[in-house]
Amino acid sequence: MMVRNGHLPVPAPSPDPAAEPEAIPSYGFHAPGAPVPGLEVTDLADLRRRVPERVLQRVHRADFHTLTLVTGGDGLHTVDFVDLPCRPGTLLWVRPGQVQRFHAAGEPTGPHVIFTADFPTVAPPIFGAAARLVADGFGPTRWDLDDGPDRTALATLFDQIAAEYGRQPGTVSPEILQSLLTTLLLHIDRLPRPDPSVPRADPQGVYARFRAELERSYRRTRRAEEYATALGYSVKSLTRACLAATGQPVKQLIDARVLLEAKRLLAHTDDPVSVVARRLGFSEPTNFGKFFTRRAGVTPGDFRQAQRAETV
Repeated sequence: MMVRNGHLPVPAPSPDPAAEPEAIPSYGFHAPGAPVPGLEVTDLADLRRRVPERVLQRVHRADFHTLTLVTGGDGLHTVDFVDLPCRPGTLLWVRPGQVQRFHAAGEPTGPHVIFTADFPTVAPPIFGAAARLVADGFGPTRWDLDDGPDRTALATLFDQIAAEYGRQPGTVSPEILQSLLTTLLLHIDRLPRPDPSVPRADPQGVYARFRAELERSYRRTRRAEEYATALGYSVKSLTRACLAATGQPVKQLIDARVLLEAKRLLAHTDDPVSVVARRLGFSEPTNFGKFFTRRAGVTPGDFRQAQRAETV
């Protein structure tokens, strides 16, 4: 997933040199032997051979996408506190920034495609559809596919990508790989959504623009007014778009995103609560404690203790 030819993953650089070091290990795309930049094609068995178990099984996040189709065996993969059973027919799409870990139990097999967000989108408008899909940072993570046409089509596309990627050096076509990956993404996009309430990607829409701004700014501000101003809308218009897309008002979505990151940092780091509060833009740890307790139903300390107890 994160290495090629024995190279260990490298930490992704912080977008703000003045920011504190990333608390959760974060890996950038690092495939120096890849025949095309921005894409690596491997499989789960090879991944386990090349990457130490201690790396795979520790929580981490990456700044690239991974697509996996399980074709044999079974196992478990955790993404943002959700344990995802993996069996033949399971399709996983882990997006940049999500916190994940592999589990030791079981040995699922199947193709594993890694790509940066810009790889399938470098030649618009031909690949405009891919841009729409990779911009959706909040889409589904797991599908269970029956043994039918959808599963067959996806398996064929994974095979075609691997075949092109494995051609003799100098004969691999980036354009063909981009086209095949875009086709794969489009097939995934038309699969029934595991959660029908999750809206499909629409980067030109108000809601999608808000979610992108939220990812950039949730550590800095939790005020709906600032998001509305940044996007050029009124708070009323922004709230209307969020309600139409998710059934939730804008402030609730902002707080939910901050809460998710707080849970990630509390569960997966040893940072004191005061440091977690500072990372998330709270001027006082007591304000963070009140925010977390009101929205999670438990104190930050109790949440951390419960998460640690589950991993023992």
